[in-house]
Amino acid sequence: MSHLFGQEHVRRYVETDGEEGYVWREGAPTLLLTVRGRKSGKEYTTPLIFGRSGDDYVVVASQGGRPRHPDWYLNLAEHPDVRVQVKADTFRARARTAEGEERERLWRAMNDIWPHYEEYQTRTSRIIPVVVLERV
Repeated sequence: MSHLFGQEHVRRYVETDGEEGYVWREGAPTLLLTVRGRKSGKEYTTPLIFGRSGDDYVVVASQGGRPRHPDWYLNLAEHPDVRVQVKADTFRARARTAEGEERERLWRAMNDIWPHYEEYQTRTSRIIPVVVLERV
């Protein structure tokens, strides 16, 4: 189990095709999400805990319950075409924010994977986004 974080996590995940970094703290699976910066146009890669909904991947823009959305979420809201890596599988996807019943269902499912999300929600007044990544 890996306790890697940030860019070291990304580097080891990429170098080992996820052998290091796929399973994170408390056994949560992680993927790498690459988004284009809304201001810079540069690519940024972030390791994120994920779940599945059918063929789609699901991530949560919690940022530990901070008051502002994470930069990766703000970037994909403007540029929804992203790149995803799950272990050795790298693919293009289109990101969208789940809403309504779908969001509630996916929120519950993601809390089964990482129970800390509920705690994070109590720390902030913003509704924490649940993002669906659809392979294209």
